[in-house]
Amino acid sequence: MSEYAHLLHPIPPTCDAASQVLILGSFPSVKSREMGYFYGHPQNRFWKILAAIFGENVPMTVDGRHAFLLSHHIAAWDVIASCDIIGSSDASIKNAVPNDLSVILETAPIRVICTNGKKSHALYQKYLEPRIGIPAVCLPSSSPANAAWTLERLVEEWGRVIRQAVSRHAAPGVPIPSQAASP
Repeated sequence: MSEYAHLLHPIPPTCDAASQVLILGSFPSVKSREMGYFYGHPQNRFWKILAAIFGENVPMTVDGRHAFLLSHHIAAWDVIASCDIIGSSDASIKNAVPNDLSVILETAPIRVICTNGKKSHALYQKYLEPRIGIPAVCLPSSSPANAAWTLERLVEEWGRVIRQAVSRHAAPGVPIPSQAASP
């Protein structure tokens, strides 16, 4: 694919009234759009990271993934509602329109907003943070292109942030600073 396509985000947010952590990607990949759920590319380490953090098996179905996130108080969505994009290339995103996070923030006691990688973080800072006033923690990308971070290092960094956010001692809306370097 070398042509731009204007796409609307096809996946609704995963969230319920118990969600405490919001993880935001940039925009669904081709594989995620085909699957109809977040992080559908088999090489993306998102599901392996979360399964390792919670000591569970990697969920394989859309229903299993949805239930997994909610059972661990995690909400998931993407920063971008629509954009022009070439295939799955985050670097190609232009004419972006952000998602309305109030759908999640008015439903759930979100304690921390995390972005999955530098691109989603930059998009969040540009489009959403000025509107909602909540800084996000930039987690190192779960993409296989982020070869500088091993699965073990990703589990350690993501786990530190997520475990702290879902602890009973964290205050809602208080950002948890990341110590991650070069996500």
